[in-house]
Amino acid sequence: MGAQLRLLRRRIKSVKSTAKITRAQELIASSRIVKAQQRMQAAEPYEREITRAVSGVVSNTASVDHPLTTAKEQPRRAAVLIVTSDRGFAGGFNANILREAEALGGLLRGKGIEPVPYVVGRKGIAWHSFRGREMGGQWGGFSDNPSYGNAKEIAGALIAAFSDEDGIDEIHVVSTEFISMLTQEVAVKRILPLEVVETTEKPETPLPYFEFEPTAADVLDSLLPRYVESRIFATLLQSAASEHAARRRAMKSATDNANELIRVFTMQMNQARQAEITQEISEIVGGANALADAAAGKE
Repeated sequence: MGAQLRLLRRRIKSVKSTAKITRAQELIASSRIVKAQQRMQAAEPYEREITRAVSGVVSNTASVDHPLTTAKEQPRRAAVLIVTSDRGFAGGFNANILREAEALGGLLRGKGIEPVPYVVGRKGIAWHSFRGREMGGQWGGFSDNPSYGNAKEIAGALIAAFSDEDGIDEIHVVSTEFISMLTQEVAVKRILPLEVVETTEKPETPLPYFEFEPTAADVLDSLLPRYVESRIFATLLQSAASEHAARRRAMKSATDNANELIRVFTMQMNQARQAEITQEISEIVGGANALADAAAGKE
């Protein structure tokens, strides 16, 4: 009985230590979500305006003929930018992204297109390395706090591969979008080549009118890389906020489970202690009765 009590005490002590760690991780993630949301919101105006600028250039051009807007008739290879996290303890955050990336790869192969993974985040890099998957590019160390320089580096590598005749013909992104503190969804998007869609619907705000000097193609040469950079930067910021939210939720669940275990172990320890006390009392009473019987026999 004493051995059981010692075992339960050790378990309670161990679970309490774990609960302190998970609680600390939960508080850290909660504090970082606010900053991540602020950065995400601060980047939205730039992304929105550069999108309007690109749309304005395209709408004011009679015929759009640019490598970044022209889809190939028979694409052979497609880059899949997979945005994961550098650290774990985030529940199913990375597993959901990798599962969607695998599903996208299957769809591309079904169309005769070879997917080439470009991976952001050490978890995704480790996943592909463990399976011997060759990667077109890999970046890590900034998943929870990305900078515009990180997005520019990634965009540069993707655009260079896209511009190469023997490179890639499409660029897809698989990442997590931040909807709210409780909801984050995996999104799959194609960012290159740009889809130029003719529509008769009027935009909410008038598109800007541009006069081109020397040509619209030169303007697109300058604008489109910035557009891709802004899209990737927004994706990284969305992923960072989602990572913190997923980690907060996972750590809260772990803390709640640890507290429940502590409650169960404490109840078991109290029951064992009560049984031990009952046994001790029974032994004392039995001893007293034996002494009383012995004394009565002598009389």
